[in-house]
Amino acid sequence: MNDQPKGIKEGLEKWRENRCQMKDRDFRFETVSGMEVKDLYTPLDIEDLDYERDLGFPGEYPFTRGVYRNMYRGRLWTMRQFAGFATAKESNKRYKYLLEKGQTGLSVAFDMPTIMGYDSDHPRSLGEVGRVGVAIDSLQDMETLFDGIPLDKVSTSMTINAPAAVIWCMYIATGEKQGVRPEKLTGTIQNDILKEYIAQKSWIFPPEPSMRLITDIFAYASRHVPKWNTISISGYHIREAGSTAVQELAFTLANGFAYVEAGIKAGLNVDDFAPRLSFFFNAHIDFFEEIAKYRAARRIWARRMKEKYGAKDPRSWLLRFHTQTAGCSLTAQQPENNIVRTAYEALAAVLGGTQSLHTNSMDEVLALPTEKAVQIALRTQQILAYETGVANVIDPLAGSYYVEALTNKMEEEAEKYFEEIEKRGGVLACIEQNFFQQEIADAAYRYQRALDSKQRILVGVNEFVNPDEKLEIEILKIDPKIEQEQVARLQKLRRERDNIRVRETLEALRRACEGTENVIPYILDCVRAYATEGEIIQVMREVFGEYKEKPTF
Repeated sequence: MNDQPKGIKEGLEKWRENRCQMKDRDFRFETVSGMEVKDLYTPLDIEDLDYERDLGFPGEYPFTRGVYRNMYRGRLWTMRQFAGFATAKESNKRYKYLLEKGQTGLSVAFDMPTIMGYDSDHPRSLGEVGRVGVAIDSLQDMETLFDGIPLDKVSTSMTINAPAAVIWCMYIATGEKQGVRPEKLTGTIQNDILKEYIAQKSWIFPPEPSMRLITDIFAYASRHVPKWNTISISGYHIREAGSTAVQELAFTLANGFAYVEAGIKAGLNVDDFAPRLSFFFNAHIDFFEEIAKYRAARRIWARRMKEKYGAKDPRSWLLRFHTQTAGCSLTAQQPENNIVRTAYEALAAVLGGTQSLHTNSMDEVLALPTEKAVQIALRTQQILAYETGVANVIDPLAGSYYVEALTNKMEEEAEKYFEEIEKRGGVLACIEQNFFQQEIADAAYRYQRALDSKQRILVGVNEFVNPDEKLEIEILKIDPKIEQEQVARLQKLRRERDNIRVRETLEALRRACEGTENVIPYILDCVRAYATEGEIIQVMREVFGEYKEKPTF
């Protein structure tokens, strides 16, 4: 650029001299994660940026500008509304409602007993059945959940981790019941146990057998369910636990690298399973920080997969991701404000190049969402897609001095974390040392201190408060009878199924778990015999044991 940088530098210095005469607001100018933001960005902030090396074109390495050449000009992102409550029958009605309103993919929320591997009649399930998601005890429930919904026409995402193999097998078997072969199924199973140890805490088994289950899914899917995303490596829950954007980025990708290494260690060719790895990120409220996070994530992943892990298939270099707007940014106070927050977060996800999106409902901080709140959330996505014009241009913010500088900063800070994680012995060692947990806790503490001191404003919470506010929005309530009905159906199933066949399949599964065979075919046999989730998980608990987290203070 010849003498242009020198001229810009001189001009910037002169501009700042004049600007110093003007007083700034009494405010700490930083991202929501605490990263300092300068007053002005110029070409000087990205003078080392190499277009071909660092940006490239959409759909081309290193994919900073998007994973597909035509992005939303070819196909809009998949609109998934995370849903599930009460029993499979009630959730089935909600899914059909959402599909009628224009949703283009399903996303299943499970209740806590299902997430933790307990049947609805287990003592630990009392009072929790169907409360925060749908209760799924057996193949019978899964058949009901997708009754009238053709699984060869709909892509389904399922947010389940420790018992992911069992729930996935139920979905495959449901497809078989509908006459849909496994190779026709499309969707995603979250299956990300590492972030459970780090943030969400809904684990069952220790890390080693948990990683075995995951690599067994990789191997089975590559041969039998090739269109399925076998894992959704999740930063969402890391962020919800209180992390910064950089921590979300770094810890999520570090987990992704750990899964790749586990697959390779299990004897799989990286290009046989890496193309079906997917990611799940949070869309928080700091607009530009979030966009930079997504762009940095694509670039880091592509480079690592190609240069470190030797992936040769370009599909293995793609970081494809789902996004959900930030639940932790929602407020119980003035809940209608959440509509606005969600809209801006969704816009950041779209401008960041997401492949699918869930927009939170305004009432989710209070309860499971009502139909009206869900419709507003879905309409938010549709207005973005069809009215705003943001889907017309691919990566429209590329070249912005601020966005590119922030993207570079995100990558730089993430690399520092990768070095620290490697120095400590890797992801599993860091989990054992409570490194991730402590980093997130410290970040959450700093954020709360900023709110308490009003260094950060949360509208309707610590400023612009309505002292006489009364909650006047409808709340979805789960009838306690739901649990009784679910337990009755489960016990009826146990009486009427072929219990000799159930015992045979469970014993075969036990032997497989004790050995080294891929356990997925054995879980499928159990599921087809209508063994319950709790019965299958109990066999695995007895063989694998249960994880106990080391306390930290």
